Amino acid sequence: MPIFLFIVALQLIAGFFTYEHTLGFDEAMWQYIGRNWFRHGLVPYSGGVDNKSPLIFAIYGFSDKLFGVNYWFPRLLGIGFQSLGLYYVYKMARHLSTQQAALIALTIYGFSLVWHSTGGKYVSFTESYCVAFIIMTVYYSVAGYRNKSFFISGALGGLAFMFNIFAFFGIFSILVYLILSKKSMTLSFLSGLLTSLFIIIGILSMAGIHVHDIILFALYDNFGAGSVTDHSISWELNNFFNHFLFSEMTLLFPGFIGYFFINKRNDIFLIWLACEFVGLTVIGTFTPQHFKHLLPALSIMNALCLTYLIDFYGLPYKPIIIVLWICFFPKLLEPVFSLKGLLSATPKKKGIDQQAMDNQESDYGKKLLGLWIKSNTAPNDQVLIAGYGAIAQAYSERQSPTIYFNVTQTQLARKTLFNDLQAHQPEMICVPTFASYLVNVGADIRDFIGQLAGRKYALKDHVQGYAIYLKNKSQN
Repeated sequence: MPIFLFIVALQLIAGFFTYEHTLGFDEAMWQYIGRNWFRHGLVPYSGGVDNKSPLIFAIYGFSDKLFGVNYWFPRLLGIGFQSLGLYYVYKMARHLSTQQAALIALTIYGFSLVWHSTGGKYVSFTESYCVAFIIMTVYYSVAGYRNKSFFISGALGGLAFMFNIFAFFGIFSILVYLILSKKSMTLSFLSGLLTSLFIIIGILSMAGIHVHDIILFALYDNFGAGSVTDHSISWELNNFFNHFLFSEMTLLFPGFIGYFFINKRNDIFLIWLACEFVGLTVIGTFTPQHFKHLLPALSIMNALCLTYLIDFYGLPYKPIIIVLWICFFPKLLEPVFSLKGLLSATPKKKGIDQQAMDNQESDYGKKLLGLWIKSNTAPNDQVLIAGYGAIAQAYSERQSPTIYFNVTQTQLARKTLFNDLQAHQPEMICVPTFASYLVNVGADIRDFIGQLAGRKYALKDHVQGYAIYLKNKSQN
């Protein structure tokens, strides 16, 4: 199917030409934790903390095991799962309506996946897996008529949940739909869901990852002071307006409204969309990739609405598809500039101290810092990179002395960071000299690291805008 392959190509462009040819910030977090797990046997939350599921760490650990530090394998895998979800959106629309509806749904969902406002470049994030599994979960509940289909649906829902707890809202919507429309199949769905969860949790437990840690780090510690959701109402509203009301998402509104006026409505999409929107609001950050949860239901609703109008008014199909392409085609400029840089005859060369000259942090500068650390330390040396240094930590291939290798400012994180640094003092400390370090990192953390470096370390160098401190020999 040419349109399907074209959308896969768009995902590849968005995933590989919108970064500075380096691991992104979140990817570096997962790369570091996954590497500690697969290389050193340090399981997630014991070898590094982030607010994600162990399954995403496993993907990056497996990637590191096969290919070392890289970003291309996780992104290709994420694109593969997004494309699988795209195929099931097509199948669902085809099951409910016509081939025309299926192609319209495929077009709308495929293009909207690559929008800037929906985090089109974040192809390797947990949403790529979670949303794909939720789409398949919905498909088997809508198209199924035997107990086996609903058991499979529940099992896929369990996989979605274990990739991202946000999947709870999609799963809940299916439960509501089944209770209202297919009550006799609810037990089969729940059986599949619980079986999937028990198997995955059992495997993780055997690997040494406790359920308590998953609940603590992937759920509980994400709310409250200093957490990723700790923002003002004005910040949240600004994100909501920019990423939802003042973005490409508005292209989906007419079809959503029109869906209420067509004869052949299916309640699952209304329930699904409502539950996902509630989940989006509960989390409250309104980051672009979270809006991917809304896209499948909205895309199918728009497709069914358009197909109804085509059939009812006898509208020409091809001109409508052309208009859809013009309106929904992603307007991404980052890949264009990136490709121009690659093809340029005189590309900008970034030396070791280019970052300091620019006086601003960049992901590429952090990569250079990490590679410098790797060349100037022994494999068993521990290195602390203060602030948001996950990218440098990943490329350095050195372990941090603390599980909070990237600054996290909850009460638990602060206490653990201080205890870890008192018990394990690294060979090297790298402290950012950028203004952003003063703005974004709490004074107590900055003061603690600064006092530690001043007492037991000597300033040896400045690299990529970081002050490099080495432990005094008398401290060994």
